[in-house]
Amino acid sequence: MNFPQIRMESTSAQIALQTKNAKNYIQQPKADLSIEQPKAELSINTTPPRLTIDQSQARADVNLKSITQVIDDFSQKGYQDSLAGIARRASQGNELMKIENNGNPIVSQAKQNSETPIKEFGIKFVPSYGSVKINYEPAKVNIEAKENKPRIHVKVNKPNVQYEPGKVEIYLQKRMN
Repeated sequence: MNFPQIRMESTSAQIALQTKNAKNYIQQPKADLSIEQPKAELSINTTPPRLTIDQSQARADVNLKSITQVIDDFSQKGYQDSLAGIARRASQGNELMKIENNGNPIVSQAKQNSETPIKEFGIKFVPSYGSVKINYEPAKVNIEAKENKPRIHVKVNKPNVQYEPGKVEIYLQKRMN
């Protein structure tokens, strides 16, 4: 009887691999960037200082008066002197009316009317303390500043990518029998 048989024979072979590496090229261009900085807005408002000096009292103290003030002073002095003269004459008249009372009013009045009053001596060219009035209002400065934010514009550029795929080749290099 014949039985079926399977026969296997093998032959040695040598295979070879050839590879080609993948290549990847990436280039990133720089971003386009623009920055603009507007100037700040600045406003300065100033009120000027004010200095006032009133020396009219000091000038009056050293007899350097305005013509209107001199006229007023003389008219006031004349009025006061006339009232003093009227009062003196009335008083002397009353003394003369009462001459019978033990006294000698004629001699005393003659002596009083003939003597000049004693002049006062003093320094007249120095003004009184505080006669010059000074008023000062300082300057006022108002500063307002408004900042303007920078304007920034950015344009992102996409990268340039080139890709070459790799390959693997398998082939029979040698067959051995």
